[in-house]
Amino acid sequence: MTVLIMMKEKYHIEYIFDKAGKAGLWEFISSVTGLEEWFADKVSVKGKIYTFTWKGHSADAEIIGISPNNYVRFHWLEDENALTYFEFRLHKNELTGGVVLEITDFVEEYEKSDAINLWETEIKTLRRILGL
Repeated sequence: MTVLIMMKEKYHIEYIFDKAGKAGLWEFISSVTGLEEWFADKVSVKGKIYTFTWKGHSADAEIIGISPNNYVRFHWLEDENALTYFEFRLHKNELTGGVVLEITDFVEEYEKSDAINLWETEIKTLRRILGL
């Protein structure tokens, strides 16, 4: 029996938040209440496992890396490829002094434009909540 595993493509998207503080953005990308504001309808945590719920559908992700005020990395438990993850990373924009939110994710090639559009929608919600 042959099992075909689709290779996922890694991609990065950066969003500049010139008028947002790093500490405030950190709360939105790492805390349950922050993630519920823009990323998922409901978020619960048990140990290192985060359960994200959207319109009744839930998915579990394990936190596989974290550096406070820098980045948080999750791996979807349903994804058989242990090397894939999604990550929120904060760093300073050297030109403007603003904060950059870098998102790293993995998708199958045919899903990439839909995934980017989804992130765009989520970031619009985050910007609205931040008043930007």
